[in-house]
Amino acid sequence: MSEAETRLAESEALGELKSLRASIDNIDAALIHMLAERFKCTQKVGVLKATNDLPPADPAREKIQIERLRQLAGDANLDPDFAEKLLNFIVREVIRHHEAIAAKTGS
Repeated sequence: MSEAETRLAESEALGELKSLRASIDNIDAALIHMLAERFKCTQKVGVLKATNDLPPADPAREKIQIERLRQLAGDANLDPDFAEKLLNFIVREVIRHHEAIAAKTGS
């Protein structure tokens, strides 16, 4: 391959890399916004639970959600173990928020 062809190939690869990275950045931004919306909803759930003297955690629902997300992950060709770890992290944060809300409201 000539030097000019090498530079062209590198230029095309760098252009594709830049394009892919821009898409990744957009996806990351969308994920952050989706998580923000999710936590906005779970904060409201926490207030509802606290004002109605319900426990912060719901292990039965968590189990159902884990199985549901594992299935969705498999269908989407995403590692179900990864999806479960991610959901477990989110659920721990939600429970922590719910406990804080309950403590604040005196429930």
